Amino acid sequence: MSGIRKKDGFNGQRAIVLPKSILRLCEENPLTAPLHTTDIGYYPKARFHYRERESGINQNILIYCVDGGGWAEIEGKKITVAQGQYLIIPKNMPHRYGAQDLNPWSIYWVHFKGSSEEGILKELTNNDRDAYAHLASFGQKRQKLFDDIYNTLELGYSTDRLNYASMVLWNYLGTFCYPEFFNNEIRKDEPVEVVIRYMHENSDKPLQLKEMAELVHFSQSHFSALFKKRTGYPPLDYFNHIKIQKACQYLEFTDIHVKELGYQLGFNDPFYFSRLFNKHMGESPVEYRKRKKYK
Repeated sequence: MSGIRKKDGFNGQRAIVLPKSILRLCEENPLTAPLHTTDIGYYPKARFHYRERESGINQNILIYCVDGGGWAEIEGKKITVAQGQYLIIPKNMPHRYGAQDLNPWSIYWVHFKGSSEEGILKELTNNDRDAYAHLASFGQKRQKLFDDIYNTLELGYSTDRLNYASMVLWNYLGTFCYPEFFNNEIRKDEPVEVVIRYMHENSDKPLQLKEMAELVHFSQSHFSALFKKRTGYPPLDYFNHIKIQKACQYLEFTDIHVKELGYQLGFNDPFYFSRLFNKHMGESPVEYRKRKKYK
């Protein structure tokens, strides 16, 4: 490591630190209290960049490396941060980090906090609190979201600007939490996606778990566990969600009889269909249609 150390002062850098008085407003405002930016910036080719905080800081830090590389040490754990990775440092956690000497990083960074920070950190770390560095492929959409937050705050701290910046921050962090949706890179041959597509194509049939598992050559137990881990729901429950979603569309946009609709969606017992619909939507199919058609 070079003996020269700098916390800022890089050619082309940008940075905004929100005043404490503005942060107090963010904490009191119901729209910004769940999540808001405290500091935000960009350091290009940040040679000799180095920060050390023995007690951490009262904000969560996200550092997104788009070029070069760097390193971090968090709770005694040494981490290499390469191009296309982001680093998460939870608040109040002792840490130090810096740029590589020969190929210094270019980083977009944001400090954030709020009442929803615990849930957000859980997603940013992929539910692994001991993992701090994660992959994040570059995208113009993510770049635009960062610029949107920065440019909005740069023009002032009116309530409307703070509200808007907070809403965009949710979206920006979401691109790191759920990259498969952000990049539209959900693999069509991934077993769960294969079965979900099959569910949509066969929503008029009473599919069974055995049939779904056989489609991707898994045992029923293994497939069920994989499916629930990926979606949060057992396969048959997820399939019923799809059926009820389609039922809502039919009820709102057609005049098909409820009994016939149940048959069309693969339910041999129309009373079971009505009970299932009520369980999901909180009202009967007839009540739903009446409310939607005459609202």
